[in-house]
Parts: sequence; structure tokens; C-alpha cells
Amino acid sequence: MTATSSYTGRFIVLDGVDGCGKSTQAKRLVHTLRTEGEVEVQHLREPGSTTLGEGLRELLLSREQDMGPEVESLLFCAARRQMLDLLVRPALQAGQWVVCERFHPSTLAYQGGAGGVPTETLSLLLESWSGDPKPDLVLILDLAPAAAKQRRGESADRIEDKGQGFQEEVARAMLHYAQTHPAAELVQGEGSADDVAARIMTHVHDLRVGPR
Repeated sequence: MTATSSYTGRFIVLDGVDGCGKSTQAKRLVHTLRTEGEVEVQHLREPGSTTLGEGLRELLLSREQDMGPEVESLLFCAARRQMLDLLVRPALQAGQWVVCERFHPSTLAYQGGAGGVPTETLSLLLESWSGDPKPDLVLILDLAPAAAKQRRGESADRIEDKGQGFQEEVARAMLHYAQTHPAAELVQGEGSADDVAARIMTHVHDLRVGPR
């Protein structure tokens, strides 16, 4: 796996089902990159990280809201475009690294595979409105939804409320993404946090030493 973008920085995404450990691993990865001497590393979450993104996140996760997957897709895409424009692109142009929790795999899995929005429709939306910068590396943390549920406990928001069957569909769509996108790698999410972090670093090491 080697980076292909024209930016001098590197853009890494961690994704997976709710409870797979992406937030824990993103924090660990950012810490490792910073301590090993990268110029600067930005830690972002999606949706979020910008004022607009955090506002849309609150709406999307609120149990007081009632919206279908098509509306969710548009809001996620708007939050993503804002994050790319305001934070990701400037960071990459400055030679910084970006580690982001969630990106296109989540939209294609939650609103597409589990939500029923046609993949072709979502792919066109994402590519047209939030297709640049592209991640250099997308790591899908592969953990059985039942194990992920044990980790996260009771559902905490409107999307987690959709239940275990929904999460199973999300997991299948995430696996499909990892198998069909060149920048994506599947990382086993079982085991200790140290074990998973070590697996992640094997892919990040390839990104660091590989040619552009």
C-alpha cells in the first residue's frame, strides 16, 4: 500500500462498526506519530471537527430527530466537505498528517448497505461533493458486531438505536468496501488495544516508507 495523492502530507482514515475501537486506535496512532517525529498530526472526527460539522453531528445523532438515510447522507456529505475544505486540505498542503475517525466507508455502509440508499447514488454524491482530498490509507477495523456491542454497551444515540441487525449489515458493507477500494486495508479488531495498534502500525509504516 503506497500513497498516491499530490499533497505533501498524509491522510489516514480509521473506520468500522460502532464499538470497533476506532476512537481508541485513532488517539493511539496520533500519539505514536507525534512522538516519532512527524511535523504535525491533526486528529479529526467525522462528522465533526468544524463548527458546522459538530452542529450537524448533534442533529444526526439526536433521538429527537426523525430523518431517513437519504437526508442523513446529504448532511454527512455537507459536514465532510466542510472538514475537507477548512481542515484537511490546508493540513495536507502544509505537509501535516491527518488521522480521521470515519469517512466514506461509513456513509456507504450505514446509509447504503444498511440504510438502502443505492451505492451508485452515494458514490456519485461523495465523489462529486467530498471527493478531494482523498485518503492515502483507509483502515477498516474488522470486529464482529456482537463483540463491538459488548465493548460499547447500551446504545448512545439515534443511529446506534437501529439495532443489531442494522450493525450486521453495516459490518458486511464495511468488509465489501475493504475488498473493493485500493486505498483500503482490513485490520483485525480482536485482541488487546496494543495488539490492534501494532497491526495498524504495519500498514502506516508501509505508507510512511512507500513512494508517492
